[in-house]
Amino acid sequence: MKIKHLVLFISLTLTSGKLLAQQKLNLQDVIATALANNYDIKLVKNEVDIAKNNVNLGNAGILPTATGNFRTGGGLQNAVQTQASGTQRIINGAKNTNLGYGIGLDWTVFDGFKMFANYDKLKTLEKQGEVKTKTQILTTISNVIIAYYNIAKQQQLVMASDSALNISNLRLAIANNKLKIGRGSKLDVLSAKVDYNTDTSIYLQQKNTLANYKVALNQLLARDVNTKFSVENQINIDKSLNYTTLADLATSLNPNLQSAIMNKKIAELNLKAVKANRYPQISLNSGYEFSRSATPTGFNTNFKATGLTYGLTASVNIFNGFLQKQNERNAKIEINSSELGIEKLKQTIVAQLTTAYQNYTTALEMVNLEGNNVENANQNLDITLEKYRLGSISPLELREAQKNSLTATSRFLEAQFQAKLAEIELKEISNSLTIQ
Repeated sequence: MKIKHLVLFISLTLTSGKLLAQQKLNLQDVIATALANNYDIKLVKNEVDIAKNNVNLGNAGILPTATGNFRTGGGLQNAVQTQASGTQRIINGAKNTNLGYGIGLDWTVFDGFKMFANYDKLKTLEKQGEVKTKTQILTTISNVIIAYYNIAKQQQLVMASDSALNISNLRLAIANNKLKIGRGSKLDVLSAKVDYNTDTSIYLQQKNTLANYKVALNQLLARDVNTKFSVENQINIDKSLNYTTLADLATSLNPNLQSAIMNKKIAELNLKAVKANRYPQISLNSGYEFSRSATPTGFNTNFKATGLTYGLTASVNIFNGFLQKQNERNAKIEINSSELGIEKLKQTIVAQLTTAYQNYTTALEMVNLEGNNVENANQNLDITLEKYRLGSISPLELREAQKNSLTATSRFLEAQFQAKLAEIELKEISNSLTIQ
């Protein structure tokens, strides 16, 4: 086994041992946890529940309203009554009482069909809320996938930095051994120490970045941000995406576009409700009431009555300062604005999709290029490390090969990650993002 491969094997073994002690999450588990716990999804679902509760005939004004009432009261009076015969009647502290209760019923039976427009609007708002939930779920899945593969990339960078650190440690040991047997110099040892410390610093920074990425994912999962875990290292890229297919999906399934179409429908229903004010409003009303009173100073000292009341009222707007025409014009402008919003959004979606697809195809080319570059850089490092061990090249040449290998690995991982980001964006725009 070549020295570089041996060092890399030891590094991976040690790192894998640390990761095995942690919970290893696959992408499916992470997304399932996010969908169950994410606070943003829960908040949106609460909004949808409210919109769903609002969809009822009573809230639209279709059902009658019944009101119960109760009243009671009384008073104390001092009275002097003079009769026609001239006789006076003096009453001190006369107590008056009254009591009444009943129920009233009011029902608007016609309001120019405004109530039906309101009911349709409530149902549309409920559907719009469901689309909003789907949008939030889509956004959450996208954020979780990005965070997951960001960690996957960073884990591999940590391992690459750890491997580079082990090579620097091996170089330092060789330099010290050569110095002890008189075949090396103090300068080589000091140079090896400087490079070792530099690689240690890079390794610590990479580990810190990885820890921060894990905090971010834990936050998306709505769990303790200090939870320890690891993820799969492989970054899987879907290389079969087709622009035409994605464009067709985007123009029909994009949740933002669906929401905009519903906004237009709501604007049309608002116009219908405004026009309803041109028609008369007809209401039925009825009630049943019981009343009782006691008045010692009155003609009737006690009174009791029960009765049923009913009636019909009708009203029509004859003139309200031209506000009716103004409100109708404004409602039509809102419809026009919603139509313009749809067209603008369609253009935005196409622009985003085109840009994302261009990034996607470029990133795939970069992945192939950087993948070949990694193989060349690693082969070069293998040869250089063996030559250094035999003493046929200088430490500077080894250091250069070491840097090239680490840089190539970093660029390859970044190319894979950028390709994955472009893939996720394309699928999010076209509403075709699934667990992968």
